[in-house]
Amino acid sequence: MNFEQAKSIEYAYEAGSFDVAIVGAGHAGCEAAHAASKLGLKTILFTLHLDALANLPCNPSIGGTAKGQLVREIDALGGIMGKVADQCAIQMRMLNRSKGPAVFSPRAQIDRSKYSVMMKKVLENQDNLFIKQGHITDLIVDDGKIVGVMTESKAIYRCKACVVCTGTYMESRTIMGEVISLSGPDGLPRSQGLSKSLKELGLPILRFKTGTPVRVNLASIDLSQMSIQSGEDNIPPFSFENEMKGLQVASIDEQVPCYSIWTTDETRQVIHDNMDRSPLYSGVIEGTGPRYCPSIEDKFVRFKDKSRHQIFVEHMGNDTNEMYLQGFSTSLPEQIQEQMVHSLPGLQKATIQRNAYAIEYDLVDPLSVKPSLESQIVDGLFTAGQVNGSSGYEEAAVQGIVAGINASLKVLNKEPMILTRSQAYIGVLVDDLVTKGTNEPYRMMTSRAEYRLFLRQDNCDRRLTPIGHEIGLIDNERFCLFEQKQAQIIEEKQRLKSTFTGPVPELVKLMEDIGMKPPQSGISLEELIRRPGITYDMVSLIDKNRKDFTTDIKKAVETDIKYEGYLKLEEAKIASFKKLEEKAIPQELDYEVISGLRLEAKQKLNALRPVSVGQASRISGVSPADIAVLLVFLEANKREFKHERL
Repeated sequence: MNFEQAKSIEYAYEAGSFDVAIVGAGHAGCEAAHAASKLGLKTILFTLHLDALANLPCNPSIGGTAKGQLVREIDALGGIMGKVADQCAIQMRMLNRSKGPAVFSPRAQIDRSKYSVMMKKVLENQDNLFIKQGHITDLIVDDGKIVGVMTESKAIYRCKACVVCTGTYMESRTIMGEVISLSGPDGLPRSQGLSKSLKELGLPILRFKTGTPVRVNLASIDLSQMSIQSGEDNIPPFSFENEMKGLQVASIDEQVPCYSIWTTDETRQVIHDNMDRSPLYSGVIEGTGPRYCPSIEDKFVRFKDKSRHQIFVEHMGNDTNEMYLQGFSTSLPEQIQEQMVHSLPGLQKATIQRNAYAIEYDLVDPLSVKPSLESQIVDGLFTAGQVNGSSGYEEAAVQGIVAGINASLKVLNKEPMILTRSQAYIGVLVDDLVTKGTNEPYRMMTSRAEYRLFLRQDNCDRRLTPIGHEIGLIDNERFCLFEQKQAQIIEEKQRLKSTFTGPVPELVKLMEDIGMKPPQSGISLEELIRRPGITYDMVSLIDKNRKDFTTDIKKAVETDIKYEGYLKLEEAKIASFKKLEEKAIPQELDYEVISGLRLEAKQKLNALRPVSVGQASRISGVSPADIAVLLVFLEANKREFKHERL
């Protein structure tokens, strides 16, 4: 509807005027609201329930494989997820240690209720930000541009840009066996009406499904039948600021253990005997579920060669007995869930406090979204998070900060921030969504990143903090600390390169202990660290004059030295990649006029409107031959395009 139509509705009234309106206060909405308000834009954040702000409806954890990189990238740009997670961590681990630094990924088990409370506190104290419990049902658009939003109570809020971050709440329904509830996660209210408004504006709407496991009472389970999974000490914080301040995140003495078990033959039998009551296979569930996080019944169907599946039993927080069964999501009926849980080791007498359920929800087809996360159809309308087809808190949060930044830049008449695949995991995620689309809830994985050796979790600040500072999310004080850190890394690498040692007894013993032949003559400390099996910390036995650095600085120095050759090769690949990314495509280009392009390529290119040749090359249905034709056409007509843009 347009503004005049909105005002004509009975009982409609104007409630306020803002620069940016954020619809939804999950992880995407929180980051978007924080970014926009910190950039000086008058911002309003709408939530269906104030007590569910930044809710963790599934596993209360932040980070993990590839996700830890995303959290650190958010922090490097000036976001808040990492800062809050550091203060709420009850267990810390670094995943993939055996696979090399390219895929090292920090993960924190989080106190669920504390995280929500602290995030709410951060946002409530943020200048330029207004938080409102309210149900947005309609978007108001004049001449193809967003101008406002309307609540269920007919309150109209003017805005110059809007970010929709409805997560899994839009026209959602939860499913447990034969019981279907028209609600959002955790029994919270769902978003109604907004999906219809988006459809009327021409946005393509899809339907996805996800789910969550049961929660059991700690007092009712036998931990002695489970394997302990302890945390790790000296894991650097997610947040750069916390790291530089020397914050110790959940020291090993303060951490709570998690546990692991395996399903049994009885578990398999219970599921097999009740598959006819599974909404997933009976046709009750219509939405597409996640491939990489399937329900337990789906695991037994899809992976028939596996006789058992691992389950992790994890704490929900320090002030609750609730334990989360990671890997045990289901939509089977309540009675069957009890039988399944009681078939597991240590859970034979477990009391279920919250039953598992599947949830279906509406989302926007991400192929209708620009790399800036602005809609291709409505000017000034941005979408972020699970409403774009992704899954996971971290995937949502990175989209939130991108959308919040770009909505602000839109209002300020500035060019959008678009991160490429060579700059950040954020760039990989956004590019995958808007270029390739998704047929299922999208999950970030390290294997999706072509340049993962360059996109490490330990160098996020090096890659992105200058961008965050230029935009205005990183203040001068923090940027000064960042520059000091980078100077320390460069200085230490140079010192190691110019410092030599002979075959002294300490070195001889070190080399013999790890089964290596000691050097016969002088060797630089840099060359010593470059050798397999030798770490930066090991060299301290010989290097008595080194300074005391943070863990992150030491790891950055070590990785830069050990992988220098590989990094140079990757930088060469990135340089070639950038050439195509920097080859802009005029948005007014009609691909139908390009002779030599295949019909499918013309259709895909006209529909998706890629901003660069690089993006065009990643579109499904566009071949290398099509790209060659496109490059020839652009080169032959570059003067004409340049003239048209002037």
